[in-house]
Amino acid sequence: MQSFESIREGAYLYVDKTKFIYDLVMSGKSYFLSRPRRFGKSLLLSTIETFFKGRRNLFDGLYIAGTDWAWEEYPVLHLDLSIQNYRSSSELVQILSNTLDVWEDRYDITHDHALSVSIRFSNLIRNIAEKCGRQVVILVDEYDQPLLKTLTTQELQNELRQELQTFFSVIKAEDKYVRFVMLTGVSKFSKISIFSGLNNLNDISLDERYNNICGISDEELDSYFAESIIQFAAAKKQSEQAIRQQLKEDYDGYHFCITGDDIYNPFSILNAFDKKTFGEYWFGSGTPTMLVELLKSKAFVLSKISGCRCRESELAGSDVFLDNPIPILYQSGYLTIKDYEERFGEYILDYPNREVREGFVNFLRQDKKTR
Repeated sequence: MQSFESIREGAYLYVDKTKFIYDLVMSGKSYFLSRPRRFGKSLLLSTIETFFKGRRNLFDGLYIAGTDWAWEEYPVLHLDLSIQNYRSSSELVQILSNTLDVWEDRYDITHDHALSVSIRFSNLIRNIAEKCGRQVVILVDEYDQPLLKTLTTQELQNELRQELQTFFSVIKAEDKYVRFVMLTGVSKFSKISIFSGLNNLNDISLDERYNNICGISDEELDSYFAESIIQFAAAKKQSEQAIRQQLKEDYDGYHFCITGDDIYNPFSILNAFDKKTFGEYWFGSGTPTMLVELLKSKAFVLSKISGCRCRESELAGSDVFLDNPIPILYQSGYLTIKDYEERFGEYILDYPNREVREGFVNFLRQDKKTR
């Protein structure tokens, strides 16, 4: 479930991540977060949206309810770019235009389709802030999907980059009308104009303080899922210790900084508890065809994936991926940080766990058979 409101109103289990949100809001204004797919980025943004809408009743019992936050309502503009195939730049412009229509209707602002989407966005931010008497909160989910879906069509990708750069540069230009910004995605295309235009974003993707802002730590597994482990053990006729050990081997092992806790894949953990069986849930939810094609195009030696090395500048951005596919493998969740060699300033990467290692290897074998 990706809706914080639905989880709380339906009395479902919510792993409390609101301390991270409070820290972000109180210490800064504009952020970028990269995490693999199905790691909880959308739920994080949904929680932030509900928080800024002042719905304190939905946060009862959570960390943030005990803070000194005033629970005032802010206007929130939430954009999701994961919902299209992007076969042309006009598809992106249409999504942005349709989203602006919705926002303009919500705040009773006149549509003017004669203007570009970036100018409409700029006018919208200013008008909403002036109408509401409060700054605007802007949340962008999967900002990089138009670019990831067009990796092999460079001309189209360049067109999409330009559209995104022009649109997002508005956020910086209208900074005084903006209270909080967060963009999420799998990859940070750091050298393209999106981030050079919006260069006030604080990238927290490798920040130790936010290592487990998404995903599930060992401590959270014990605190929130003790009963689930008991039920799982009973269903499998195994000890709780055996279940915990296999959960760790299959789904744990992600690191998003040098010294942070191990992080479990939340999608796999929740599916395993629901079905009470171990399976390749995360890997099976989306095949890495694009990544395999990149590896093939560079004649990458697959035996070198385990234990490969990468500098932080490469992990933090994807602009080098056409020459070196390792950063995109890390950002996509197929590799993770295992160690750091300070002398050379290099991260040592490997498969995070058994699910990913076996799933990836089996996929490559199957791919080879079909060719």
